[in-house]
Amino acid sequence: MNAKIRPDRAALTFSSVSYRINDIAAREILKDVSFAVAEGETVVLLGRSGSGKTTLLRLVNRMLRPSSGHVVVRDRPTSDWDAIELRRGIGYVIQDAGLFPHFTVAQNVGLVPGLLGWDADRIAARSNEMLQLVGLDPAEFRNRRPRELSGGQRQRVGVARALAADPPILLMDEPFGALDPVTRSELQREFAALARRLGKTIVFVTHDLREAMLLASRIILLQEGRMVAVAAPREFLRVDHPEVHAFAATLDGAAGGPA
Repeated sequence: MNAKIRPDRAALTFSSVSYRINDIAAREILKDVSFAVAEGETVVLLGRSGSGKTTLLRLVNRMLRPSSGHVVVRDRPTSDWDAIELRRGIGYVIQDAGLFPHFTVAQNVGLVPGLLGWDADRIAARSNEMLQLVGLDPAEFRNRRPRELSGGQRQRVGVARALAADPPILLMDEPFGALDPVTRSELQREFAALARRLGKTIVFVTHDLREAMLLASRIILLQEGRMVAVAAPREFLRVDHPEVHAFAATLDGAAGGPA
């Protein structure tokens, strides 16, 4: 467990949150979800496709708004935040990094600091620092375009960009899901070490139990929009629920985790 976790301080809180598409009850995606994420904690949202994981993530940075209930970020409901201000204070990493193809690596990493009004020298220094942090030599990579990078390198740049403005909260939506098994395993181990080192509050979405067990301080299992299990990795496999049993069975499958 990350020694920097502060269980006495919640960075994120979901209170009786439901989400319906166009507020039609028959299309309810999330159903009465309540939990808190402590400062410095890495919470992994685990579940099958369509279970509501990414919807929960998008409620944090107000890409979506709850149909009922409240999401609180750093002691303020998301409804009280200016959406742009909120998002600039939250790092966001998606599958295949989502880099701007016409930007260099350094320009991609320095995007949010630039929006925040940092001067050019400070942005350049921060970009170099972040590239070093994720294991990319700035002299070799800062002037490359995303098309000149491997999948693993693009994901490293995506993490560097998310961290560049030093946000207290990091959202990660299956960031390693499109990578080959070897690269994925390498990045999982590197990110686990980085998360412990930085002490950020992280919400990480995956459908891979192995990934959840490696990265999480707590695992929240979703099924059809409801929370069906919440446990630390060491305790998760002992939870007596059919969906936990289904995910536990994947540990006996191929080394890459569930498809």
